[in-house]
This record gives sequence, structure tokens and C-alpha cells, in this order.
Amino acid sequence: MITVFKNISECLTLEGAFKKEGRKIQEEDLSIIQNASIVVNNGRIEWIGESKKLPKQYRGKKEISLKGLSVLPGFVECHTHSIFSGNRSQEFEMKFQGKTYAEIAQAGGGILSTVRATRKASEKELMGSFLGSVSNFLKQGVTTLEVKSGYGLDLKNELKILKVARKCKSLRVITTYLGPHAKAPESTHIDQYFESILEDLDAVKKSKLADRVDIFIEKNYFSSEQAKRYFKKAQSLGFKVVSHTNQLNPSDGVFVSTDCGAVSCDHLNYLEEKDIQRLSVSHVTCVFIPTADFYLKIPYPPARKLIDSGARVALSTDFNPGSSPTQDLNFVGLVARREMKMNLAEVISAWTVGASYALSLEKEVGSLTVGKSADFVVLSGGWRDLFYRVGISQIQQVYYKGRKTLK
Repeated sequence: MITVFKNISECLTLEGAFKKEGRKIQEEDLSIIQNASIVVNNGRIEWIGESKKLPKQYRGKKEISLKGLSVLPGFVECHTHSIFSGNRSQEFEMKFQGKTYAEIAQAGGGILSTVRATRKASEKELMGSFLGSVSNFLKQGVTTLEVKSGYGLDLKNELKILKVARKCKSLRVITTYLGPHAKAPESTHIDQYFESILEDLDAVKKSKLADRVDIFIEKNYFSSEQAKRYFKKAQSLGFKVVSHTNQLNPSDGVFVSTDCGAVSCDHLNYLEEKDIQRLSVSHVTCVFIPTADFYLKIPYPPARKLIDSGARVALSTDFNPGSSPTQDLNFVGLVARREMKMNLAEVISAWTVGASYALSLEKEVGSLTVGKSADFVVLSGGWRDLFYRVGISQIQQVYYKGRKTLK
């Protein structure tokens, strides 16, 4: 079925940003086509350009008018912990009453609180809450969503989380195994738990439920040496690897991740000049999560230095019940502009092209070019109003593989 989408006032294709691999983005890299049309065939873009140049063979085909509105690629959410059970709002209150993380954990809070609740939850219960989260993302224009495990901390429950993620069909879901998220409560020492994770990787691969693997490289969590072993084993099984690193303290996580061929390094709050230089010349995508920094009251990543040095960057909500309990893409973009000094074109590219690279999907999504999936959003206003007003969405329609998912 061929469909011609017409009457598009401005179509932000991001073709220029894609050609530059998401680096040093300027406004011209948004590659805006005025008075545009998009031809979609079997869920993919077959032609895109000015309406007056629409080839004759598409005349008489099914047409959908977008009524003079603006269009841009569907957003790519490249880092979330969207499947969990339980609630940690009381813990949030405790933080602002002066309680430390250790005190909160002793009172039954922290990540292990979520682990206990998630282990108890059935697949049906997890799917119910997950679909609610998916709906919230779709309403904001997300057409590709990454979902990590990490709240099971044993093989059975980690696979349960990944299985639930795989069942979602309303948008594109990329699954990531995050067994090394924290120490399992039944383990006496983190080294003991880590050895069990290495063994579990074979079963995760056999399950075919995970596309990639992740590890939290951080003081009091998992070490760089453990990350090296983890990456080596995962890659031998055919997994792509990514890392949470340099979020709470400086470390050599950036060097380990780049040396081992990680696709992305996420968080990156504490960097030295050598880290910035390494990232700027690597193929790694730097994933910034400013809402987690906001909630944790920690320094924001040195975004300006990384971008100006040539690093490719992406943005994410890091949606989770503890350190970033938000799904608000607008808020992420606003904080990136206000606190991290990113310009609007950089933010748009980070939510599309940059994030597609973070998921190794740059040939499939992130920009509107011939051959790619027809994932796009229709705005109710001009694109310059994006990431400006929190709580007000400009997303009027969402198309995933050429089909409307949000009316």
C-alpha cells in the first residue's frame, strides 16, 4: 500500500545531521523541506521532497493531508528502566528531609525496594504498568523505546522483565539486559553476584530476549576490570555492549568502554579532559540524562565541551522509579538547553539522530530519508517551540511505520 502524505508546511528530515553522524549540529543540519510530501510504501519512505516535485507515478494514490502542519522524525528514547513494580515516592520525600541513600536503604528503600516488588509482580501486572508508560511515551512522539532489565537481579526475574518488553508491539522496542545493575539481595558479596551474571549471559543469549547488554561501572557497584570481562563475554555471544559510567564519581569507565567497543556511554557527569578527548574521537554516543542529574542534585555533564570537541550526543529520560521518575521529553530538552547550553538544533538531533546511533539503529530511524522506517510526528505548532514549555505537548499525530498510532 502506497500512501502520499501531503500539505506538510515544514518537514525536518535531519538528513544533514545524519550525514554528519550527529556531530557538531547546526540549524541547517535539520535539512528542512518547505511544502513537502512523503511517500510511504509498506512502512518505509519511498520518496520525500517538495510537493511540486512529486513524481507522476504517485498521482492517484491514497493521500493523507497533514493540513499545513510541521513534521519531524519520531523521537528515539534510548535509555529507560520502564518495567518495574512498586512505588518510591516516600523515598523521594525522605531525600528532601535530609536522609542519606544509606539511611533510605536501611529503611527498606532504594533499588532493592523496587527489586522486591518487581520479583513479586506477575508478567500480567508488569505488562499493565508498562503499557501505561508506553502510552505516555507515544503521546510525546516516541516511536522507538529502549527498555532495560535490572530490577530482577536473578536470571528468572531478569528474563521476566525482558519477556514483557518483547510483547509490546505499538512501537519499536529495543531490549537491554542489565543484570549488573546492583548486587542481588541474596548475594553476600558483589564479586559473587558478578560471577553468576557471567554465567547467566549464556542463558540470556539462548532466550533471544535481549538485543544488548549494559553494566553500571561505578564505585561500590561494578569495577572497570569486571566490565572488561563482562564486555568480552557478551561480545563473544554476539551482544552489543553499553555502559552506565562516570555518573557519581570520576572513573576509568570511559576508557574501558571505548577500548571495548561500547556503542554508548550513558550519564557521564564526572569527566576529565582526557575522557572528553577520548569520547570526541570515538564511535561511542554520549547519552545525557539531565533529569536524573536534576533529581539527584549532581553536576550536569560537560555537554558543551563534548559537543564542541566533536562527540556525538543523545538525550534520554532514564525513566525509572528512583533517580528519574519522569517521562517528560520536554523537560529533558528544556534542562539540556537551560543548564547544559545545548542549542535547539542540537537537542532535536540528540532526540533523533544521536539516539538512533546509541541504539545502533541509525540506518533505520532518526531521520526521514528514503529507505528508512516511516516514523514521524506531526506538530500542532512550529518546531521552534519544541523543548520550551513544560507540561504542554505539541505532538498532534504520531506515525509508526507509516501508520497512525496517536490521533
